[in-house]
Amino acid sequence: MKVTGPSGPSTSQGARPAKASGGFSVPSPGAGAPAGAPAAAASVSGVAGVSALMALQGVEDATERRRRALRRGGGLLDRLDELKLALLAGEAGEGTLERLGRGLREERPIDADPALNSLLAQIDLRAAVELAKADLRRNAA
Repeated sequence: MKVTGPSGPSTSQGARPAKASGGFSVPSPGAGAPAGAPAAAASVSGVAGVSALMALQGVEDATERRRRALRRGGGLLDRLDELKLALLAGEAGEGTLERLGRGLREERPIDADPALNSLLAQIDLRAAVELAKADLRRNAA
């Protein structure tokens, strides 16, 4: 088959017979509808399909929420470890405290598992305590 321009494809071997399978097929324009009708219907359904896909992309499923919650909790634990190492080395760890504060301000996704939610709440509490202790150290100095 060769595409020659806006008139559509042309075949050099003649028309091929239609397959009798139940797969996808495009109805020909002469099948009882005007030539412009299938294209108009396809463009309207195409817009509706794109809108539906965009809406589905905005919906977050339970596994994605859980993954985000675990990533956030793990990140906070990493910052707490960095802070511990900085304090043991005698440093103030200001950069780590800033990253810890940013991580704590991120929205925490709520998971269906109450044990995971409790653990994440404990991590948040520990991070908040460390930030409060750092504030007290700054104010005392």
